[in-house]
Amino acid sequence: MGWLRHLLGDRVPADFDGSLDDGEHVVGSTAVEGGGYLLVTPLGLWIPAEAGPRRVGWHLVGKAAWSDGVLTLTESQETGTAGKAVLLADKAPVRFKLPRPGKVPLQLRQRVDGSVRERHRKDFGTGGAWFVERKIPGRDGTVLQVRPDPGTDVDLVKAIAEEAAEKLVKPRG
Repeated sequence: MGWLRHLLGDRVPADFDGSLDDGEHVVGSTAVEGGGYLLVTPLGLWIPAEAGPRRVGWHLVGKAAWSDGVLTLTESQETGTAGKAVLLADKAPVRFKLPRPGKVPLQLRQRVDGSVRERHRKDFGTGGAWFVERKIPGRDGTVLQVRPDPGTDVDLVKAIAEEAAEKLVKPRG
């Protein structure tokens, strides 16, 4: 593979100290002001963190906004399940100043959008939730992810999510 890297270039920065999975390759990277890198791979976005670089799977990028040289990333975390649906909550947004972003913001947007198969917003009298069917990198099929708004009745959302996920598994014919 040495000749291929010579021809296409090695997009992994020489001082990147993360550990990519076997077969995982970098399609774009950029330095972050203050240290570290953002790396775009088919499996997710590598970000700098206190314990060392870590990958956020595309299916767990809740929001990403690019403005004035700053990428603001809101990562989702899995908080439980409702049948075959996965419940999510947003972590606090993290900001990365990118002096030379290159194509990374565009690649990030394309990958996140590419993971979404369908989305629907459901409002309740006491809040609401997003229902998003997504592809998980490296796996076949899709998963229904449900992100309730803060303060929304989680038991109500779970009941609806469980029923919706069951319909996705056994579509009406």
